Amino acid sequence: MSAIKFVNCYSPEEELSYDKRIALLRQRKVDQTAEKAKLGGADEDDYGLIVQDEFKFQLQPSHKNGSIYGYDAWSQNYCRLLSEHPLYLDALDAFVGKGFLFLERLRPPKKKWNPDYAYPDLQQIFDRYNIISGIDNCHHFTPDIQIGFDLGWGGILAKLEEQEKLHDESHADFYRAEIAVVKAIIAFLDRMTDEIEAQAERETHPVLKQNLIDMAECNRAIVSDKPKTFRQAVQWMCWFSMLSRTYNRGSAGGQLDEMLRPYYERDVEAGILTDDEAVFYLACLFLQDSRYFQLGGPDENGEDMISHISYLCLEAADKINIACNLTVRVHDKMNEDFFRKSVAYLFKNKQGWPRYSSDNALVEGFMKCGYSKELARRRVAAGCHWMCIPGMEYTMNDTVKINLLKVFDVAYRDMMAHADEPSIDALWECYKKHLKVAVDATGAGIMHHLKYQSKSQPELILNLFQHGLIEKGLNITDGGANFYNMCVDGSGLAVVADSFAACESRIDREGKLTYAQLTELLDRNFEGGEYVRQMLQHSPRYGGGCTLGDAWAQKVNELYTSLVRDLCNQYKGVNFIPGFFSWSNTIGLGKTVGATPNGRKAFEPINHGANPNGGFRRDGAVTSMCNSIGAIQPGYGNCAPVQLELDPGIVGDEEGVDKMAAMIKTIMSTGNTLLNINIIDGKKILEAHKDPMKYPDLVVRVTGFTAFFAMLSPTFRQLVVDRVMSVNGSRLEEDQ
Repeated sequence: MSAIKFVNCYSPEEELSYDKRIALLRQRKVDQTAEKAKLGGADEDDYGLIVQDEFKFQLQPSHKNGSIYGYDAWSQNYCRLLSEHPLYLDALDAFVGKGFLFLERLRPPKKKWNPDYAYPDLQQIFDRYNIISGIDNCHHFTPDIQIGFDLGWGGILAKLEEQEKLHDESHADFYRAEIAVVKAIIAFLDRMTDEIEAQAERETHPVLKQNLIDMAECNRAIVSDKPKTFRQAVQWMCWFSMLSRTYNRGSAGGQLDEMLRPYYERDVEAGILTDDEAVFYLACLFLQDSRYFQLGGPDENGEDMISHISYLCLEAADKINIACNLTVRVHDKMNEDFFRKSVAYLFKNKQGWPRYSSDNALVEGFMKCGYSKELARRRVAAGCHWMCIPGMEYTMNDTVKINLLKVFDVAYRDMMAHADEPSIDALWECYKKHLKVAVDATGAGIMHHLKYQSKSQPELILNLFQHGLIEKGLNITDGGANFYNMCVDGSGLAVVADSFAACESRIDREGKLTYAQLTELLDRNFEGGEYVRQMLQHSPRYGGGCTLGDAWAQKVNELYTSLVRDLCNQYKGVNFIPGFFSWSNTIGLGKTVGATPNGRKAFEPINHGANPNGGFRRDGAVTSMCNSIGAIQPGYGNCAPVQLELDPGIVGDEEGVDKMAAMIKTIMSTGNTLLNINIIDGKKILEAHKDPMKYPDLVVRVTGFTAFFAMLSPTFRQLVVDRVMSVNGSRLEEDQ
């Protein structure tokens, strides 16, 4: 039996109100984050893992290379992990469900994909164009938590055992693995509940003792049965989060307010839940993990889903005020009071939450893929930049990245080697040719992933929360999902557009240099050519508003979108949906590309997502940038997010909040799909970059996710600093 990690040091006389407990829990979270940062941090979501040194789990390999593949190996290792997993209990908290590790990341590096299903020919193309293929990437689709609410773990087990009897031997591996996993989960929850009861006996503080008694009762009720109260439902979500994270870092959250509304309303009517309690429970939920949740938006009939619980979600996020990933959906019938309140919290806390998605752009785009408006409205914000219908889609969201800049680099070199006379037209023809090869290879890679992923890493947790999968006895990649809408993101659009524009304006139109001279400068990384580099950098750029760079961005978007959509004709039954996003790959994707015609030096990062390169206009105009990003939205229901870095001095009163609310609605009405906002003081971010521990609770929206600034690597902190300073730099100069 593994050791239990308890946290409690309060005398029986100490006052512990809900607000006091939230403050103490928040500080503990900040301290634990600082502890993780000292161990190296991470450029990703804040998963809420607890640092510990005692527990070391060793995989039992199923392959001679030391890794694990297939149903049996994954289920056996996961079940053993749960039986040995330490238990973490904080008597201040309303819930248990903290994890320590991800099974997925215990596999040997570079031995993740099953070598029996290799793809060497595709890998050569992936390497040439620096494509992140998505092969072996897990989760990144959305479970339907309501299935768990309706069945509980016991109901899911019963359903699996019932369906196993109805299927032949070809489905035996699926049912054997899934049944073993659910039984192990039930045993783990029983073990945790036993320990909560034991700790309640030892607790001396009256408030904490009663909390532990109630916590044990709550957990005992949902070991096998479905949740019946608000607290049980939130605890069930905490456990689901921990259990899916421990398996392979899954998963997304869903429509939080609407999922919890029935429980809230029943408990309030029954007199067993107050708003203070509900806010405390929600704050503890946000503390547990930074999962993505959507608030508001239209139901299938177009009516607004905002309810009282939606307001409580904002209040709870405000009280705990850590890395939260809340998305407010903007639509025509939106509750204006709620929307304005969300904007006020954005400016009050300056922690990068909430963000905003556009219902109109997303719904209209998804309908172009052949779906009804009702289905399109069921797609919720569920990840860094992605949407998904809970329990209905397999998407590979945010796992596939085509490095558009690397494709440009290959195309440019191809033109210089083979074109009779280099020109912008010849460069464009080369680019079209190479981008088609890259996109086609990416499509083939996705299909290879779908065909063999269950032989490598089956989705043993998230399979259980998809409509129809248990009945079919299939892993979600094997044809069991209701819809296959594969996300294919392009990265580096701004650098490509600016490079095309620089070539056309400075060489083809103005004749200020030749392609041969440019190539020589690129090979030297502009050494001795700073004047020319500056000239190239000041070419008409994407983001400037109706510039040559904007025209090239739209041209590349049209080509990329058409090539991705053409994959639908090659692979029937699968929808390929383009987007523009880089996630945290901006550094890695840039490291494979030398100097580029827009004046970017060798191996520097690509642009962030769909945003322009820094310095796209001297005034950094928000309107022109957002219009430019709106104009390059692929338009099929996936996102090309807008990332705004704002100076906190722009607002601070009621009028300022109103102006910001109006700006957000305007941005959402111009074709844009998703809006991320950082409001950060330039001096503070510089000080935090120099000494992250000076502001250990500083949260920034890194890309699609928020994170503690201190947790980021120095290189990634620099990227955030550069973005912020492109807005705040002039103000700092004035102050000095």
